[in-house]
Order: sequence, then structure tokens, then C-alpha cells
Amino acid sequence: MTSELIVDVSASQMSIALLEDKRLAEYQQEGRAEHFSVGNIYLARVKKIMTGLNACFVNVGYERDAFLHYLDLGEHFHSYEKLLEKAARGKAPNLSAVPRQPDLDKEGSIQNTVRPGQEVLVQIVKEPISTKGPRLTCEISMAGRYLVMMPFSNKINVSSKIKQRGERARLKQLISSLKPEGVGVIVRTVAEGQGASELDAELRTLYQRWQQVVQNITRSPERPLLVYEETTRAVGLLRDLFNPSFSSIYVNDEATCREIRDYVAQIAPDRTEIVKMYKGNLPIFDNFNVTRQIRSAFGRSVTYKHGAYLVIEHTEAMHVIDVNSGNRSVGENEGGQEGNALEVNLGAADEIARQLRLRDMGGIVIVDFIDMDEPEHRQMLYERMCQNMQQDRAKHNILPLSKFGLMQITRQRVRPPQEVTVEEQCPTCMGTGKIKSSLLFTDVLEEKIRQLTSKHSIKKFRLHVHPFVAAYVNQGFISLGHRWHARYGWGWRIVPNQRLSYLEYRFYDEDGQEIFMHGEREMQ
Repeated sequence: MTSELIVDVSASQMSIALLEDKRLAEYQQEGRAEHFSVGNIYLARVKKIMTGLNACFVNVGYERDAFLHYLDLGEHFHSYEKLLEKAARGKAPNLSAVPRQPDLDKEGSIQNTVRPGQEVLVQIVKEPISTKGPRLTCEISMAGRYLVMMPFSNKINVSSKIKQRGERARLKQLISSLKPEGVGVIVRTVAEGQGASELDAELRTLYQRWQQVVQNITRSPERPLLVYEETTRAVGLLRDLFNPSFSSIYVNDEATCREIRDYVAQIAPDRTEIVKMYKGNLPIFDNFNVTRQIRSAFGRSVTYKHGAYLVIEHTEAMHVIDVNSGNRSVGENEGGQEGNALEVNLGAADEIARQLRLRDMGGIVIVDFIDMDEPEHRQMLYERMCQNMQQDRAKHNILPLSKFGLMQITRQRVRPPQEVTVEEQCPTCMGTGKIKSSLLFTDVLEEKIRQLTSKHSIKKFRLHVHPFVAAYVNQGFISLGHRWHARYGWGWRIVPNQRLSYLEYRFYDEDGQEIFMHGEREMQ
């Protein structure tokens, strides 16, 4: 399997698509003003104690206060208290200068451990979701590609996915000789086969990050104070996904391209050539067929094989997926109704595993498969789903089919599910049902081009339109587009864009900044 990462950076948002053998496997999208906060470390204050929940709420700067349960304080909570006590004196202490305190009692209570107004060092482990604020932990960890470092712990754990006993023993012994005193280390799966130099370099980097956190604690009296910010979404995704199967990483923004290339140079110096700056005329997602796959993969109904389809509903408590055979007939399978149901269900298992990754659905997922009578078929379906979910990095648990044909899946949820609206609202009528004649659409485009070139003296720009409109404007030996160029100059061009609806258009300047959109906004 070959993997490609396509990064689309615009003025308002960043979209990242992971392609496995040219097929969309993961998709993430966020506004440029938004930040992926999981992993961020804050020096914050306890705001309110909730005795009944054995938890407290902490102000970390979000609209809703973050939730911190007693069990998430961690066994080294008193050691962190000692660290903050020393840091409050104005000098950043070294880890070795902070004596390790007794472990926190696992059977204790929150009201006897923290108090309102107390400063705590916390790390975000779950994004704000719906009406809930972020979820916090006081067990700080610094994640790298090969290792995860944990201050105040001396434990060394090796990923359970590394099966060979010899390799597990080698890694444990190697880390034991490399790590500083007073820190614990988790060895990640991708560290298998790595040498001492790579692991030592990353461990030093992680330790320096922790030292920077300690220095930032004394930086400002402001609370809450962000003392460590995780890497950008693109780099964070690379850290978790990068492997030898990556053939290319395409980016359409120079700053982001440099950032990704610098990161690849750190973890795989001999692979920097796979990071490429995309300079094509078509939008980057259109060029790599990502837009079409997004349109077909998201939405309430998803067709997957021979007319069979899934209906996916999201609720506050869970996600529900209904499997339908669609327009398939029983005669299409030699096994009759039972064989047809098995084939549809196996195809659904493949698509559902993909949808869970694509939409990043977390929590409880209930799948209503087509009923099957044969126990071996039900077991085959369960094993197929387990096999498909092995590619999923999120923690999950799958239960066999119930007697009602339902499969229950729990999947780790650290951020809201990825929602992409694929239905299009008419840009002309805005949902009223009445539009101007489409025959006049080219007149509207020509008038806007005239305004740009004559009234606003903008000679170089790109006009993005639906591919059908672009084909119409450019058809013929002396096309309509050719006549427009003859009238208004040759410094601009028409670009087909699959993301736009039929009568939608957008103008962009030389720097990729939008001039106006939807035909409703005035010139900027």
C-alpha cells in the first residue's frame, strides 16, 4: 500500500487528506483561526469543586470550563505541586532538583486534594465536544514520533503491538541506558528496529521541550497560561502516520510546505524529497481527485457496492448506521437471500471501518446489519470488522452481533466528529426556489470581469467556476473566454473548481486571496 498526504491551505482553513492507494482514508479540516488543542499544556486555576462527581472544573480559557476528575490527577500530582511551589519563587527548577513526592492515593477525594483558586499544571486530552468543555489530565506527557516522555515517572513501557520478545527487551534496555533520571518513557510501535542514535536524539528533544515548559511557568503571572502548544494539525498527523509507504506529500502553501519539510528532515532525513510544493492550475484537491471522493463519502447516505448503501445518523449519545441492500436482487448471488445478505454485510464492514476513520466518529456506534441466520456467517462478519479496524489508530472495542443483528462498537473520542456538508444551496436564490435565467449567467461573469479590469484596475486574477461552466466558456475555436480575453486582457484565467455549485463563482488575486464570492459581496 502506498500513501499520499494532500494538504490544501487556503486563507480561511486547512484541509488534510490521506490517500491510501489513491483512495481517501482520512480527512481533517479546520479553520486557520482554530487550533487543535489536544496535547496543549496550561498553567491554570481550579474554579469549582464538584464533590458528588469527585472532580473539579478548571479554567483554561475556553468558553466552558474544562473537566478534571480525581483519577486524572495522576499518581505524581504531589510532585507537580512541589514543582509549581519552587517555580513560584521565580526560578525555573530542574527536574532533578524537585524531590519526588509520595504517590497520590487512588481512593482519595477531590475536596481533600485541591481547592478553588489553586494553580495546577494540566494537559488537554479531549477537545471540547458539543456542550462539554475540554477533558484534562495532570499526568503530563511529551509525545514524539518514537517515544512518549513522562516527567516524575521512572517506568519504561513498550507498545504491545511490538510482539517479538527480543526486540521488546532490546528497546527496554536501550531506553533504560539513555533516559535521564526521574522521567518515564513509553516506546511507540514505530520505534521497532530503530537504533540508539535516533532514540537518543528524540529523547533529548522531548526533555528540552519539558525544560521549556518549566521555564514558561515562571514567564508571566497571567492565568490561564499556555506553557506548551502542540504541533500544527499537518505535522501532528505526520508524526502519527509517517511510514515508509509514504510516496508523496503535496502542499499548496509555501510556509506550510517548509514546516512539513523541516519535520520530515528531522524524522527521516533521506525522505525530504517526498515533500513537494503543488503549483498546478487546478485546485489541489481537484487535481488528486479528493473533492469527488469527499462528495461521495460524506453525507447521510453513502453508496458502497453494487447499489448497497449505508444510512448514517449522528445523535448526542451515539452514532447509528443502517445497512441496506438497495436495488440488489436475490438472484445476484448463488447463495440466495442468505448469501446476498452476507455479501452486502461484508462490503458494509469494509466501508464502515473507512467511515469511522474518515468522519472520526467516537463514542458508541451501533450498526444494524442485514439479518443472517447462519452462525458461521455472523462470525465471519465479526472477524471481517475486527480485521478492518486494525488500521484504525484510535482505541476501539467491537462486540459480536447480537441476536437482533446489531453490532456495538466503541471508539475513542478526542474531538468532535468530522462533518462535511455535501448538499449545495443554490447561490443565486439562496433556497427560495427562484433564480435568474442561467442564460444570463455568462453576462454576469463578463460584467464582474469588466469591473475588475476597468473599474478596479486588477489585471491579474483567477476566476473559479464549476467545470461545466468552464467547459462552456472555453468551447469552440473562438470561444467566449477567448473573446473576453481579447476585450479585458490576457493576465487572468478561468479555473474549473469541483467544489463550486453550478452557478457559483469566485475571484482570487495573485496571492490566492478571495476578491469576492457568490456574486453577493462587493469588491474588497
